[in-house]
This record gives sequence, C-alpha cells and structure tokens, in this order.
Amino acid sequence: MALKEKKYSSDKQKKVRSSAEANEAIKGLRVNYPIIFLSGLLILIASILTFLLIIKNIYGNYELSEVLPTKENLQEYRYSDRIGILYSNYTANMLGSDVTWVQDNIDTWKEFLKNMKIKYEVFSDLDLEEAKHQNYNLIILAGSKSMSDREVMEIKRYIDAGGSVLATGGVATFSDEAKWRGWDFFKETFGMKFTKELSPAEALKKNHTLRGNLPLTAGIPTGYILKIATWDRPVYAEILEQRTTQVSYWFDYRGEKGLVDEQIRKSAGIANGTYGKGRFVWYGFELNSVVGNNEDYTNLAKLVKNSVNWLTYNPTSFVKDWPEPYDAASIYLPTIEENINNISAVKSTIEIYKKDVSIIVDGELSLKHVKEMSNLANYGDIIPIIDLGALEELSTNEADLGSKEIQRADITYIRDSLNKITGRPIKGITPYYGFYNQTTLDVLAEENISYIITDSLTDRSVPNKIILNGKDVFIITNTSRDDIRIMKDFGLTDLEFQKYTYFEDIDRIIFEGGLYVLKLHNNYQLRPEFHRIFGDISKYMASQNIWITSLPELLKWWESKSGVELKYETRGKRRISVEVSNHKKTREDEFTVEVNFNKAVKNIEISAELINTPIPEFDFNEDTQIMYLYVKNLKEDESRTYLIDFENVNEFNANEKILFRKTN
Repeated sequence: MALKEKKYSSDKQKKVRSSAEANEAIKGLRVNYPIIFLSGLLILIASILTFLLIIKNIYGNYELSEVLPTKENLQEYRYSDRIGILYSNYTANMLGSDVTWVQDNIDTWKEFLKNMKIKYEVFSDLDLEEAKHQNYNLIILAGSKSMSDREVMEIKRYIDAGGSVLATGGVATFSDEAKWRGWDFFKETFGMKFTKELSPAEALKKNHTLRGNLPLTAGIPTGYILKIATWDRPVYAEILEQRTTQVSYWFDYRGEKGLVDEQIRKSAGIANGTYGKGRFVWYGFELNSVVGNNEDYTNLAKLVKNSVNWLTYNPTSFVKDWPEPYDAASIYLPTIEENINNISAVKSTIEIYKKDVSIIVDGELSLKHVKEMSNLANYGDIIPIIDLGALEELSTNEADLGSKEIQRADITYIRDSLNKITGRPIKGITPYYGFYNQTTLDVLAEENISYIITDSLTDRSVPNKIILNGKDVFIITNTSRDDIRIMKDFGLTDLEFQKYTYFEDIDRIIFEGGLYVLKLHNNYQLRPEFHRIFGDISKYMASQNIWITSLPELLKWWESKSGVELKYETRGKRRISVEVSNHKKTREDEFTVEVNFNKAVKNIEISAELINTPIPEFDFNEDTQIMYLYVKNLKEDESRTYLIDFENVNEFNANEKILFRKTN
C-alpha cells in the first residue's frame, strides 16, 4: 500500500513537472509573437520597396501617390490616351442618305487606331453639343464639314483649355443646316488662311510633298510625295501665324508657275500648332484619298501615328538625315554633253567648290576624246551617260527600254572602256533622258555598280537605297531645276534671274531638309558668259546651314545611316527609352538621334539599360524641347538602349487631361 502511494505521488509529481514545462514552453511561444510580427512586417516592407524599385527601374521616376489605387489614378488609367471620333450626322445629312462618305472616313480612322492599339469611341453631334466630349484626350474631326454653332464653340473651348484635335479638310465650313459658314473657324483656330480647293476637273491626283525631320514626319523619307486623289476636293492653305508649323505643300515646282517660296507658303496641305493651351493637327485631305502602293500606305500610317503621338504629348524620334548641325546637303555634278567645249570652265568650278566632285559625261562622247577624259579623271569620278535602249526620246514606257542583255551590254561596254581610259573604277551611271526600270537596277547590282543618277521624278528628295541580291544600289534624283530647264525652257539669260532661280531651289531644299543636286552643263551655265554665276551659288550655299559634300562622301554617310535601326517608346510619365542597333559595319563616325519630347521637360538624365554601355553626349534645346543624342562607335550588330529620365515642367502636359474629366 505504501509502495502504491509512493508511486502515485511520484507519477503526480512527474505530471506536475510536465505540465509546468508545457506552460513554460507556451509562455516561450507567446514571447515570440512580436518577433514573428516584426519579421512579417519587415518582409512586407522589403517586398513593397522591391516592388517600388522595380517600378522605378522600368518606368523611371514617379511619385508614390501615382501608384496608389486612388479614384484619380483609376480615372487616369481608364481615360489614358482615350480618343473620340466625331460621327458628323450633320455632314451625312447634308450629303444625302445614299452617300456613305462620312461612315467610310470613320471606318478608316477606326482601322488606323485599331492597328495602333489605341482605345477610341465614336460620339455624336449631340454628345459634342452637350459637352460630353471632355473625357477624351484627343478628338478626331474626320470629314466634319457641317457643324452647329454650339459644336464649334465647344471645340474652341476644348482646345483653348488644353485639349487636342485632329481635323481634316474643310472642317466646320457649313452649318448644321447645310448653309455656308465660311473659313472663320479654320482661320481663328488653326492660324491659317484658305487658299484654294482642288477639284477632279483640275487633276485626277495631286503630288503632296512632306517636309523631313519634323515630329509629324519622323521615319518618313524627306521630301516624300504622297499621291492624293482629288475626288474629295483637298484643300490648300497659307500659314499666317508663328504658332502654326507647315508640314507639307502641294505646289509642284517642276511644272507649276509662280515664285517658289510664295507658292509653297500658300499651298500647305498638313499643319500642326497650338491654340490657347491645346494642340491641333490639320490634314487638307481625307485618309481615303491617299492612293499608291504599299510604301505610300506605310508612310501614311507613320504620319498618323506621329500625329497622334504629338497630340497626346508622346515622343517621336528619328536618326537625322545629315551630320550635325546641318539641315540639308548639297552635291555638285558638272555635266558634259554634245561636245567637249568649255572644259576649262568645268575645272574652274570644281576648284571653287573645294570638294571632290563626280563629273557626268556622255558615254559615247567620252570614248571619242580619250586624252581629255584621262585628264578630267584627275578632278573626280566619271559618271557616264548611257543609252539603255530607249526607242524614243520622250518615251517613259518601261517596255521601250532594252532587254536585260541589251542593257548589260551597253553598261559594261562603256564602263570597261572608261576604266581603261581613266584608270579609275566606274561606280555609277546616269541613263539618257533619266529613264530606267527594274531591269536596269538588277544589272547594276549584278555588275557591282552602286548608284544611278536620274532626272526622273522620284518620291523623295534624299537618296533611296534598295537592296538587290544582297547588294546596295542607290537612286539619286535631280532635286532641282538644272540649267537646261532654267536657260532653255524658261529662257532666262539674265544672270540675276538665273541666280534667283537657283537660290529658290536652295531655299526649298532647306525647307524640306533634303539633298540639293546642282547640275550645270558645259553648253549652258558653264559657257564663258554665264559660268561666273557658280561663285554666287557657292557663296549662297556656304552662308546656309547646308552640308556641302561630294557624292562619294554622301553615299558613305547614307550607307552608314541606313544601317542604323531606331526604336523608341514611352516607359512612363518621366522616362523614354531609345534603342539604336547597327546592322552594318562598325560605325566609327558619329550620328545624331533626334528626340522630340513633344512637351515641356527639364532636368534630363541619361542612363543605359545594361551596365558598361557608353553614355552618349547630348544637347537639349529648351525652346524646341528637342534632344540631340550623339552616338559614336556603334559596332557591327551592336544594340544600345538608352533610358532618358526627365521632369515635366507642367504635369498637365504629361499625358494628363484631368482638367477635362468629370470627377463626380
């Protein structure tokens, strides 16, 4: 009995100790709760900081209030880059119920915006009159010829307060009752004056020349010619105010009469500018009026995208056509035809030019004057004029040119003969009458001839590089009126009139930003009584911001430029990324990337996405809000991504349209 009680007492003590130990363990766990809480809190804070760091690395600088799920931020996300397209019932009613013109234009704009992956809505005249358009960052007035007085007032208020509008044609020139209103809204809002309206009776289509190196024409060849059908009656206008920039012109300097500078100013076909706090872009034609090939539609898509970017305060960027700081370029091509008269004048102008030149010579003529050609080759490369088998002087039919065998025989005969005479390789040709075809280009590529100079009208005022069988061939067109045109066709023999005509073309090329090709012939401008005008032309070019260069130097530059691929995107309100890639040989020379912020910014910083990437030097123009990146030593197949961080001078311009949004 005593043993049992002792055992029972021992077991009880063990249970008490076990219970006490358990209580102590529980107390220990309770003591660790704050540590667990603090650890979790630290992990949460670290996660938030990591998230914010990732956001900063991707999108650049930001404010904490911008990433919180507030009502304002949700509205900002909802309405970001939201575009409204006005369906003008008033215009549709004016045209008649059986005409689908308005709907066709709307459908085209919807297709463009859809391809750009931009959200849009179609709204009505009543919506605009009731001020239900204020949530849109951009309003498109496509073919809205007929608008009510209330609509006109709302649009003016919208732009004046900071909204953006893209309008086409004769916007708001008729009332909602189809009565003629006139061009007062157009003049007041866009700062332009109506010049004329083209009708199909004048021409079935019209060439429309785009200026280069502008925010709206980024990525489009300088001097590119959009072909516009006249069935929609496209509009000419004249820029009146400095707040408006002319982007294109209708005037054809080759065939139309009039003072070039004056007629270009009066024939604007695209313009962009400001009205109050807002922005506008105006096209003097409808998108459905553009006719042509795939390249025409590709460049039209670029024009639309650039316009939308500019209107929504997003950047545009491109590789500049010419070395910094030049806005245009020029080459001199003295030309010898019919005889070898006045060669001394040719040589004297080359000495004045002070650059290597390439001399165009009639191919058959050159073979008859071996000694003179051998001496002339000391002054520059010889470019032979070659008959490619055109049966008639005025024929432009491709079928009238020789077959591939005939063209090859003509080209190689002249080339090989001149190689022996001059001891220099023949790198390019120019065809008689300027006519060539695809067969010609195929032969040039196969024979390692790198360029062709033609008087035929091309679609740009800069060299056009094409690749055939893996080889580059450059097409260079005559971008100005040569001395035959001036002296023979215009009948200008007075030196002052001649000089004025040359200066007109130089000014036009600077306005476009293209290449000025100066061709002077031995039997026209280079005659003894006329050739001294070359000195005046040279001095005038030297006084302008023109890169005066040689044809070999030009082609070397253009070959390097064409190998650079540029991509850019908006990473956030305060960051842009610019990627440059080189698909040619290592670029030891410097090229310039122009970045248009399209809004007011300050305190710019540049970094790279990858460490050890060379950071380029840059300049920033505060007046134009344009940055120039000077990229050097871009190796073959190398890509560099630059991150451009900045502060917005006015956050209203940072893609924010809170001013127009209803907050209730």
